[in-house]
Amino acid sequence: MTPLHTDRTYEQQLGQLRSAVLEMGGLVEDQIGQAVRALVDRDQTLARATIDRDHTVNRFDVEIDELSLKLLALHQPAARDLRLITTALKITTDLERVGDMAAHIAERAIELSAELPIKPYIDIPRMADLARDMLHRSLDAFVQESVELALGVCASDDAIDQLHEQLFRELLSFMAEDPSTVSRAMRLLFVSKYLERVGDHATNIAEMVIFMAKGRSIRHLDKLPREL
Repeated sequence: MTPLHTDRTYEQQLGQLRSAVLEMGGLVEDQIGQAVRALVDRDQTLARATIDRDHTVNRFDVEIDELSLKLLALHQPAARDLRLITTALKITTDLERVGDMAAHIAERAIELSAELPIKPYIDIPRMADLARDMLHRSLDAFVQESVELALGVCASDDAIDQLHEQLFRELLSFMAEDPSTVSRAMRLLFVSKYLERVGDHATNIAEMVIFMAKGRSIRHLDKLPREL
């Protein structure tokens, strides 16, 4: 006979869900940092270790999905709890994709490690710092159910987009002036695009936090609302 699930057990499982999302988020945040460090330091060993850790990210994705579905099936949550569980399901999808971006950066790091950089790596670490900060703040917003923090993340997306566009123009000029740089420049453009996508995923998480806290979707709005 299946044991009855008390309210205390239910609350513990909700806490476990929040903790697992945070742990997965911390892991992918670290993955981005490691991948960019491998690129800057031309460290193949670190790059390969980063790629290998992507299996751990994927395992978190599966475990959180299973816990969320278990909570939905056994407790039939409503209102705020239902929004929390469905938000966690969606957040892990974005976090898993951030993990993929980190692995892709590490792959480009391996490819570029044997070649001299065409320019000092300044903009890419800056983009990585911005992307990781956005991701960290979006997860803080999730834990605190803070609309204010989430809106701040959404507002930060323009800065990383501008850095990507700036780097794109710069690398394009390198390729135009010296065709021998094309291969290296293209790989750096990929890295820049991956980091820009990390910012997009952090924004997605922040938007889902707003839905979780307020029951209102701000996706696809032309501009951020002044208040919710």
